[in-house]
Amino acid sequence: IKPGAVVMDVGINRLDSGKVVGDVDYAGAAKRAAYITPVPGGVGPMTVATLIQNTLQACEDYHDTSAQ
Repeated sequence: IKPGAVVMDVGINRLDSGKVVGDVDYAGAAKRAAYITPVPGGVGPMTVATLIQNTLQACEDYHDTSAQ
């Protein structure tokens, strides 16, 4: 990781202990990155919002009868 980089961890992994972690070694990356998203508590809500938005758009497109 380059010094000053922005790291967005979007991975979700559950350890045998039950702890949820991302794909990035947070402690190690935080030493070099200017910003880093945590897991959990990072980009998850934005991912959910985008999935809902895309689902609604697909539904609207599917039921659009003006093109028929």
